[in-house]
Amino acid sequence: MAEERCPPIADYGLIGDCRSAALVSTAGAIDWCCLPRMDQGSCFGRLLDWKRGGCCTVAPAGPARTRRRYLDGTLVLETRLACEAGEVRLLDCFAVAPGEEAGPRSQLLRIVEGVRGAVTLEVRVAPRFDYGELPPWIRDHGGGTFSATGGDDALLISGDLPLEARKHELCARLELCEGERRRLSIEHVDPVLVDERPRAQEDAAALDARLDATVAWWREWSSRASPEAREAGVLRSTLVLKALANPATGAIAAAPTTSLPEVDGGDLNWDYRFSWVRDSTFTVRSLAEVGYDDEADAFRRFVERSAAGSAEGVQVMFGLGGERRLGEVTLELAGYRGARPVRVGNSAADQCQLGVYGQLLELAWRWHLRDHRPDDDYWRFLVDVADAAAARWREPDRGIWEVRGDPRHFVHSKAMCWAGLDRAIRLAEDTGREAPLERWAAERDAAREAIESDGYDAARRTFVQAFGDGRLDAALLLLPTVGFVEWDDERMVGTADAIREELDADGLLLRYRVEADEEHEGAFLACSFWLAECLAHQGRADEAAAVFERAAGCANDLGLFSEEADPRTGELLGNFPQGLTHLAHISAALALAGANSAITAPLTSVCEAKDAVIRSGRLRSGSTGS
Repeated sequence: MAEERCPPIADYGLIGDCRSAALVSTAGAIDWCCLPRMDQGSCFGRLLDWKRGGCCTVAPAGPARTRRRYLDGTLVLETRLACEAGEVRLLDCFAVAPGEEAGPRSQLLRIVEGVRGAVTLEVRVAPRFDYGELPPWIRDHGGGTFSATGGDDALLISGDLPLEARKHELCARLELCEGERRRLSIEHVDPVLVDERPRAQEDAAALDARLDATVAWWREWSSRASPEAREAGVLRSTLVLKALANPATGAIAAAPTTSLPEVDGGDLNWDYRFSWVRDSTFTVRSLAEVGYDDEADAFRRFVERSAAGSAEGVQVMFGLGGERRLGEVTLELAGYRGARPVRVGNSAADQCQLGVYGQLLELAWRWHLRDHRPDDDYWRFLVDVADAAAARWREPDRGIWEVRGDPRHFVHSKAMCWAGLDRAIRLAEDTGREAPLERWAAERDAAREAIESDGYDAARRTFVQAFGDGRLDAALLLLPTVGFVEWDDERMVGTADAIREELDADGLLLRYRVEADEEHEGAFLACSFWLAECLAHQGRADEAAAVFERAAGCANDLGLFSEEADPRTGELLGNFPQGLTHLAHISAALALAGANSAITAPLTSVCEAKDAVIRSGRLRSGSTGS
């Protein structure tokens, strides 16, 4: 079957400009790209349908050996492609403008140069708009400029490659010698402007300057990371989170992909290209910890604006422009390695998740701790959110994991309502704002009492997933992050131990145990990092380092994490790269570094951690496609 040709998820590297994103395989193929925004229809999408999805490839004509890396401090990907006749170096990025015009350009740059010998290259640009639904209308505008148009999408394709138009694609074959360089620019433009008069192509010098400016832009941003971030080896995760943060709106995408399966060939396939309140508040916490505050402020304003300044308007997630209607649609695509259905949109947007109230108030509190006072509009919004938490915390909900069965009384959700009320009270007291403090305090205390009586199993010394249910949930590891319980409280120590024992999957953690007739997903990587963070704060540095090393070893060769991993093979599962995993990696690494500076050496690189896991025999070499 055609879909079986699709490489492992770990075979891909991410490039992006904070609005658009693309995945590039080790073979130099762009198999996923959405323009001009990562939650819009794909223009290259064979990741989800090898035959219909479209791609952009630059590769030697014959077999080639590959190795790759990111240019230091950037999201510019370098792929070395070597064959018997020689070697070429392929540089991929989305152009970012510096200075007064700073920001994304919706321009994909692919620059290839000869390193040694003479290599015959084959180039193919085969766009397919709207997730492969629409083959493009290809036109030659002369002077090496082409357009690909369909529906409300258009690409302007240019450069100094000898491209030739075929029915629905462009192709080139050329010999590249040592020291020579060729360029390909693919820019998303308004289709009406293409009809009127496409602008002239940029010359080679201009495209080279774009590459240099992009490298400089990323390096300037990454240079502002705190010394702690560099010492803990989390700069790559920080760059991924930056790539997911939209500077125009403040939204932060959970991942740049949809429908990559949590179970090999299964149907747990969701669209993660939206801004979850939960994931985004975690993200801005992690970015703030390593020296970046701007993204936190942008997201804070994004939620307030998208919710129309009221708790009634708060959703679990929003589109990257603040869109509220994110209805789920199934596409008639083959799916990644046959995993169907392929979904666009996410009906979880309509769920009740009470934890969002606490997350928004925790975000406001952290913003206040960085010497920012809420203005009148923001305070009215926060009061409304706190009132909603006070009124609704007793209700069942869908929880942090967005269960699609019956709502339940999840402990984590109620603890987040407790935290939200606690932060609202502190904010009011610190800023002298008027607020119903007695009512908030009464509801806060009632929530704590309910959790401690109905959400804690004293016989097993552990908090439980939900009232009346003895199952465990790795989300309970987050209780100390909002101060519901101290890290070293005996109840939290017991919870960490119980979770580690009952949710273990060959050294990684499951989110929770599923029923016998439910589909079993892989190990959820963020949960393992949460455990490492928890153990580090409990003073169990050696145990924390072992858990961290096991989880970090699941990154691919570029240091990118997926949502999940198969604990037996190490194969990455789920949407990729996953912001939640990367932000959990940051928090765990910083906790470990703070717990014991002597253990920072193994944290220098997730690739080194992966090598350690391979040596231990828990992971077969090459199983993640590196």
